[in-house]
Amino acid sequence: MEQLLINLRHLRDFIWGPPLLILLLGTGFYLTLLLKGVQFKYLFYAFKQIAAEQKKNSKGDINPYESLMTSLAGAIGTGSIVGVSTAIFVGGVGALFWMWVTALLGMATKYAESLLAIKYRNLDARGEMIGGPMEYIEKGLKAKWLAGLFALFGILAAFGTGNLVQVNSIADALNSVWDINPWISGLILAVITCSVIIGGIRSIGHVAGIIVPFMALIYVGSGLFIILVHWKLIPSAFAQIIHSAFDFKSFSGGFLGSSIMMALQAGVSRSVFSNEAGLGISSIAAAAARTDSAGRQAMITMTGALLSTIVVCTITGLVLMVTGALETTSGGGANVTIAAFTSTIPSGQYLVTIGLILFAFTTILAWAYYGEKCFEYLFGERAVFCFRILFCLFVIPGAALKLEVVWYFADIANGLMAIPNLMALIGLSKVIVKETDDFLKIVAQERLIAS
Repeated sequence: MEQLLINLRHLRDFIWGPPLLILLLGTGFYLTLLLKGVQFKYLFYAFKQIAAEQKKNSKGDINPYESLMTSLAGAIGTGSIVGVSTAIFVGGVGALFWMWVTALLGMATKYAESLLAIKYRNLDARGEMIGGPMEYIEKGLKAKWLAGLFALFGILAAFGTGNLVQVNSIADALNSVWDINPWISGLILAVITCSVIIGGIRSIGHVAGIIVPFMALIYVGSGLFIILVHWKLIPSAFAQIIHSAFDFKSFSGGFLGSSIMMALQAGVSRSVFSNEAGLGISSIAAAAARTDSAGRQAMITMTGALLSTIVVCTITGLVLMVTGALETTSGGGANVTIAAFTSTIPSGQYLVTIGLILFAFTTILAWAYYGEKCFEYLFGERAVFCFRILFCLFVIPGAALKLEVVWYFADIANGLMAIPNLMALIGLSKVIVKETDDFLKIVAQERLIAS
């Protein structure tokens, strides 16, 4: 097992090395410039569109709100609770800064992914929308082999990021707080998961639309309460984050500046894990949305990166810092976050555990849909039922796997999936600009009429 962990770590570090980090940040920066900061200029407009009345010519499977909640369900999971502590233990608190940078640039990336997913989506034989990177890579780039490669990596990521990581974190939390056997947790989760995903995107979107905002408000509210209790430590916490992000000292005896590289690597990978910008996978949920314009839903979807990383992950990170849980609790994982909440809120371990369970559960549902569409792309509509059964069965052993193995596998799958998607975004940048310009003309007309 020890040798396996070493091999997986080396492979993870190789995939998430400087080339991919530059590609992720570079693509986000490039799209931000190309789209003239669309994620900043139209942020308030994007939030208004979430609850706006739908146009009569809108087409899709679920409403824009449920699409966003499904996307957030895939993002606000263990990456926002467990992943933050993992990033800090690996790269120091400076990892939080690089999570912010990646998320802000990633909003443009997420916008572009969703826009292309809707533009190139189509109906399958069952009358459901199918869209995402595999569709815009094939139809836009005319590279079917690359689309197939993305779909394959998407399936692997669905089982790793969306299944094993979430289930393992839930089982770990349940075992720590209530001493529940991981195998029992896995079996119960498998049954519940199967009962929801069997109904497809409409069932998933409905469940996500209820659970995600409910738990997000409770978790964010509790986190803000803890931060306010320790308000005097907030300035020093931010100062420590900035200092650590640009600390040129040697990390663990390595080369000068290696601490920055560790913080950057941990921050970028965990940011991508928490908001999925650059992976392209969440655009599959955007493709299912009922909308009259690709640009409209793309703007709605891009808010997910802000909510999942800038809001939820930042609150988690600050709670860990101001409570001193990072110094008093050894190792990463849910135990650190539980210790941080418990230090200020009586029975805080139950709050974190319930939040983790619900967040991770909705993440499982969202990724089941993502994996299903990738599977459908490769093997056709008839294979969907087989995928759903296989996905549910994987939940059971996932609960008992060693935590390090699960996280390494998830990081590897995410990195492999990001490469073909980022290639497509760069290759289709002219299409992205044209579609955006066309939509912004519609926005200008709407504002003119409203005035």
